[in-house]
Amino acid sequence: MPHSGNSADGVSRRAALRRMGGAIMVAAAVTTGLPSPARAAAPPARGAGPRVESLLGRLTLDEKLTFLHGADDPHDLGQAGYVPGVPRLGIPPLRLADGPAGVRVTKHATALPAPVLLAATFDPALARRYGEVIGREGRALGQDVLLSPMVNLIRTPYAGRNFETFSEDPLLSADMVTEEIRGIQGQGLIATVKHFALNNQEKNRTSVDVRADEQTMHELELRGFEAAVAAGAGSVMGSYNKVDGTYACENKQLLGDILRDRWHFAGWVMTDWYAAHTTVAAMAAGLDMEMPGEQAFGAALKKAVKDGTVPEAQVDAAVRRILTVMDRFGLLAAKPPPRPGRDAAAGAAVALDIAKAGATLLHNRNRTLPLPAHASVAVIGPTGYVPFVSGGGSAHVVPDHAESPYQAIKSRMRQGGSVGYALGADIYGRALPGGALAPAADLEERTVPAGRTWTYEGNLTVDEDDAWTFAVHYSGERPEVVLDGTELFPKLPGSAEHFSGGLVAVAPDGLTVRRASRTLAAGRHTLEITAKGGAEGQTFRLRRVTGATRADDVAAAVRAARGADHVVLFAYEDATEGTDRTSLALPDHQEALITAVARANPRTTVVLNSSSAITMPWLDEVGAVLQMYYPGQEGAAATAAVLYGDVDPGGRLTQTFPTSEDTHPMSGDPRRYPGVNKVEEYSEGIHLGHRWYAAQNVEPLFPFGHGLSYTTFAYEELAARWTGRALDVEFTVRNTGSRAGIAVPQVYVGPSPDLDVDQAVRVLGGYRRLALDAGERRRVTVRVTPRTLSSWDTGRHDWVLGTGRRTVWLGASAGDLRGSTDVTVGQRKGK
Repeated sequence: MPHSGNSADGVSRRAALRRMGGAIMVAAAVTTGLPSPARAAAPPARGAGPRVESLLGRLTLDEKLTFLHGADDPHDLGQAGYVPGVPRLGIPPLRLADGPAGVRVTKHATALPAPVLLAATFDPALARRYGEVIGREGRALGQDVLLSPMVNLIRTPYAGRNFETFSEDPLLSADMVTEEIRGIQGQGLIATVKHFALNNQEKNRTSVDVRADEQTMHELELRGFEAAVAAGAGSVMGSYNKVDGTYACENKQLLGDILRDRWHFAGWVMTDWYAAHTTVAAMAAGLDMEMPGEQAFGAALKKAVKDGTVPEAQVDAAVRRILTVMDRFGLLAAKPPPRPGRDAAAGAAVALDIAKAGATLLHNRNRTLPLPAHASVAVIGPTGYVPFVSGGGSAHVVPDHAESPYQAIKSRMRQGGSVGYALGADIYGRALPGGALAPAADLEERTVPAGRTWTYEGNLTVDEDDAWTFAVHYSGERPEVVLDGTELFPKLPGSAEHFSGGLVAVAPDGLTVRRASRTLAAGRHTLEITAKGGAEGQTFRLRRVTGATRADDVAAAVRAARGADHVVLFAYEDATEGTDRTSLALPDHQEALITAVARANPRTTVVLNSSSAITMPWLDEVGAVLQMYYPGQEGAAATAAVLYGDVDPGGRLTQTFPTSEDTHPMSGDPRRYPGVNKVEEYSEGIHLGHRWYAAQNVEPLFPFGHGLSYTTFAYEELAARWTGRALDVEFTVRNTGSRAGIAVPQVYVGPSPDLDVDQAVRVLGGYRRLALDAGERRRVTVRVTPRTLSSWDTGRHDWVLGTGRRTVWLGASAGDLRGSTDVTVGQRKGK
């Protein structure tokens, strides 16, 4: 969501930031005579208390409307939104901050690992701790509402915000969002689950019309939102996209029929930023708050109330919902809860624990890892020296600190060990070669005073045909750079212009970076530059990366690799809100770099700082692959701890990695992604992620749930029984190796023979994260809930338990199933 992204104050706010540097057991089937699962899951609707009704009765219409849209904050803290409150009645303002991976304001906050890394822990208890850090810090930093967590499923590997959410699996996502919300709200901060609903891509996100059948919607995307409501989330954010032809923020089926009538949600619904389209339809559907301004719910709504188009009772209902949540959190009390102090050390400790716990070892040939303590190590790659803390957009946090992996590895060197560094792949570019510009100009560091404009007209001479990447770095308004009559850096669509990535788009000194690649022929090329100083003046520079500079960087990396016992090569993929990826390959010639380095030294470990699945044509060349996603401010220490074996890599993939661009659920069908004529069809139905791979019998590169340990485990003595209320799966896990480690056994369940609906080959039924010492064995019970065993029946418009003989598998991943058994669930038809 582009919070403040399209406003002038949002631009200045970002400049300031740069300068500062297990599911709940609820469902049972109609066929069993147990309560309807959806209605059993929902908490009882909480009516407004006397304090709320008293305040509502004293509010004027103008005052009521101030609750229903955002406004400018006279004491801006750098947050995304603001609602002024009513001082004469003692109603305080609300400040709303982004927070997928930490509180996004102008002040420092704990930069936690990306939510996808949190989910890789397969540990809802860690999600609770994650939420507690954000909840406490949000309150300490003057905020009242958190615009998080995001629970949309990972449907396409191209989606630019996959790192901000949890998983491709609805059960895992529901478990994680439940505990994170409990953690956030347990500290007194109101959580906002987003984006409701079917917001699974950034491309055309403000206009795409998503078509998903009823069963698909309920069994997949809606499960996490329902869990968030059951956990007591105070607010829900509507998504940008349309759902079945109607914008989500004015969709009565979503906001009324499902959210309020079926789930009994008692909180308020706000728009994503600038996602309001109508006044009358949105109010009638159940939208309560427009953000960040008042296009639909300001003067237009007042007029609609005055002329009778919108009943004032609808306005009252919306205000009542907002005030009721405020009252629930003590914000309307005569003495509201005091704000805590910020505990940076405690936040850092949690960030470190989660980054270590979610580290996912994908590949480890010949025991390349853990690294020997006395080995010489060559660190290669830009994110080995520049810490990659977080992705771009709403997830950006100003961290307390962020050490580089190179420094973390260097600090571990023992006698006889050494560490060196080579860039390998240039992100930010080198100065233009001397003599290339006529007339001569210094474009490496130019300062344009406030109110002035600097221009250049001349020629750039290129010695040979080559592929150039130009990089413009700037502190103010982006300079115009015109090469051979064409603007190199045109305005990006929508919020992408404002929400830059977390690594590539910000230089180490805080300047914003835009890049553009062109194939240039030898000879002269016209170059025109216009740079404006604006109100505060600005600094800018123009740099380049060429085939020649790339070759130099690779050659230096190969020399470093040959001279070391081990190589740790940091590779990156930079994702951000507002833009989807265009390829699953690593960008910027990194594939060629990895291949060259690995051939020079097969003891090469690739550490991935990526948002989502990538392809790995170089996999057989390298010794190990460690997936660290965007690991937060403690990422360097966590990475080093895993590399050297201080901790076992306990993370598991929450999404399937395909072998190629042509072997995943979205490949080959543009109607599925990115849509045709801005209509996107979820024609894969309930077969999302690992379910699709099983249904199509397609072998992935790495399956859902995959992750290696430094030890080995045996899974034994599998048994399953139906208790009458749930399915209990029992088994023994034994550490068969010589060191302590983390196991994440996973239970999968096959289809019901009694249901005449589409069913997956296997669904994730449950899981458990276990820490076992060498030789230790533990008997474990995983409970599979009726909801997980149920399917959505479109004829009944409700859940139905999948009874009959069902197969239960136990495995280390969706692709590594170690054993199976059959069990009869519920009462069969006709019995």
